[in-house]
Amino acid sequence: MQSSFEAILENRRDEISSRMRGTLLGLYGDWLWVDERIKAISSEIEEISRTEENSANVMTIPGIGPLISTAIVAAIGKGEVFDKGRDFAAWLGLVPRQFSTGGRTILGRISKRGNSYLRMLLVQAANVILMRPHRWDSIGLGPWLRGVVSRMPHNKAAVALANKLARTAWSVLRHGTTYKVTGDEALGAI
Repeated sequence: MQSSFEAILENRRDEISSRMRGTLLGLYGDWLWVDERIKAISSEIEEISRTEENSANVMTIPGIGPLISTAIVAAIGKGEVFDKGRDFAAWLGLVPRQFSTGGRTILGRISKRGNSYLRMLLVQAANVILMRPHRWDSIGLGPWLRGVVSRMPHNKAAVALANKLARTAWSVLRHGTTYKVTGDEALGAI
């Protein structure tokens, strides 16, 4: 059976040389193989995230799915390397750079040091959460997020939320628990 791509090439036979047609068909085959490989690896990651207890616990945090949970667990295990969630967030580069002089502290941009892959994933998760303000209360972030969004630009709010997600993930891993919404202050103490 002829694929739609092959049908397109067949219709353009007068415009495309046979050598180019062979090259395009080869590249199309490569693309299909890579697509199947991505599906297989994605299925494997989803299976690991469901069966591995720490990954499953981290996935209970809003915005965190199989890819982020397995990446966090692969990077820090149970979080024993860090004394606090704040240390984990700093390791990811999700904290502002500090400049201090004469007892006066000036906070700058985020440091962007540390694990850039995990930082990117957590910021993307934060952006997804920020796009759905109608769900903020149901995931226990309503009052905190409304306050953050009202006083800072979108990207800063996303980084602040990513910081909070990282700290929550550390807490879930360190204590071997799951994320639970216990009211409006669900993430306030973390």
